[in-house]
Amino acid sequence: MRKFALLSAITILFFSCTSNEIGNSKDVNPDAVYFDYKIWGEEGKEDVTVMLQYRFGGKNGTTLVLNDPASVSFDGKEIPADSSKLTGAFYELMKPINNFSGKHSIVFTDMNKKKYEEEFSFQPFTLKAAIPAQIKRDDLVFEMEGLNPVDYVRVFATDTSFASPGINRIDTVRNGRVIISLADLETLVNGPINLEFYKEDERPVKNGTKEGGVIAITYGVKREFELKN
Repeated sequence: MRKFALLSAITILFFSCTSNEIGNSKDVNPDAVYFDYKIWGEEGKEDVTVMLQYRFGGKNGTTLVLNDPASVSFDGKEIPADSSKLTGAFYELMKPINNFSGKHSIVFTDMNKKKYEEEFSFQPFTLKAAIPAQIKRDDLVFEMEGLNPVDYVRVFATDTSFASPGINRIDTVRNGRVIISLADLETLVNGPINLEFYKEDERPVKNGTKEGGVIAITYGVKREFELKN
């Protein structure tokens, strides 16, 4: 319940900081369109979500519907527009995660038919070994595969107690190893533990308008176990 409340608060905060208003690309200067690209997946889920938005007024600005001849395609396939009250206008695809690893391409065409291509790579990771159902308090070493020799993941661990701060931090992964120390576990009470690792890669788009944009790629791995003395 504590975790659900925290994630709900984060979701509300995220959407409260960005506009869900909807405008039209034909009504704005093509050089003033901001690119907002999000790609995320999770181990155990069937699909990766690709959500692309175009904004006027920067990263928190009005979302745009792309009017002909403006359009956006993913790996050569044009994406139709969609919208919701919460997010505004967006362009979304669901792709099977089993064959999504590797390079992909997003091509945005503006009202002047100028094209902006953005390429990225998607590389899932996983834990090498299964986690026991019960784990005693001690330094915990998790070995991962699918990451760079030096990489970074967010470690997120919660228990069932509202009073526990839990663990929420970015860790450096060296040669596939992440360590949660005995001291770290002092922030958790005994009992069921939700453990999550997220690879978060956010960077400016390489080929954008004068307004620029960002592309954020996230992949997560989740496990559960019981913590004991």
